[in-house]
Amino acid sequence: MLQELLGQKVAVHFLDGTSVREGVLEELDERFVKYRTEFQLLYIPLTSIRAVALETKERERPRVGFGH
Repeated sequence: MLQELLGQKVAVHFLDGTSVREGVLEELDERFVKYRTEFQLLYIPLTSIRAVALETKERERPRVGFGH
């Protein structure tokens, strides 16, 4: 299933509650995922991943202030 996300920008959420964002899944095998951000190249064990999220739409920022 992760094979479909190769080459796409995703967020990876880990079992300990942390996550990495704004990176691309580059490679995948039966034990590890290769994940590249602007600053890091990570080899992530599949056993430490809780979820992989694909950002499909940019979130709208909440409006601040009293006027429109």
